[in-house]
Amino acid sequence: MPRYARAERDALADLMLTLGPDAPTVNEGWSVRDLAAHLVVRERRPDAAGGLVLRPLRDYAERVRRDVAARPFAELVAQVRRPPLWSPVSNPLTDELANTMEFFIHHEDVRRGGAGWSPRELPAGLRSTLWRRAAPLARLALRRFPADVYVQAPGHGQLSTGRGGEQLRLVAPPGELTLFLSGRQRVARVQLDGPAELTQRLRGANLGI
Repeated sequence: MPRYARAERDALADLMLTLGPDAPTVNEGWSVRDLAAHLVVRERRPDAAGGLVLRPLRDYAERVRRDVAARPFAELVAQVRRPPLWSPVSNPLTDELANTMEFFIHHEDVRRGGAGWSPRELPAGLRSTLWRRAAPLARLALRRFPADVYVQAPGHGQLSTGRGGEQLRLVAPPGELTLFLSGRQRVARVQLDGPAELTQRLRGANLGI
């Protein structure tokens, strides 16, 4: 069985070491060091990881992340590469489900953080896996958008979501849809058709979950 989460994790760790701690990422204000610290906290600090999704814990989680980011960079990347077996999100039972999309997105955060990048040609199995994750993400992220939004991944599937009204069509390969729907619209290569005001609004919407 392909282990896409493992492959994306290793590729990300390799790229982090190649680019160095101060290289930019797609995440506004975050360097590669900051992103590495985020991943370490997510997998190794369950006391702070809740702050990634729960607003009351965000200040605490950010303090922990900054403390972690102060560690030697090589140590941080080594911890990203080799998560603890006890981690709720990275043990052998949960790794593929919890981390395939997570590490694909963060790999692209680093790849696309500077100039000169282009989309990768992804394995067919990874494309299929990302579409299975992107479809429910689309329904959640766009459920309140004031239009009928038709999301299409040619060769994989399509769905409709949104609150209704005028129509938008969002078309892209699964990897690009995953990036767009996770709040990385400015670096996602997608086709977006519909009224100009709505397409502009969607490209600038806060879609991060």
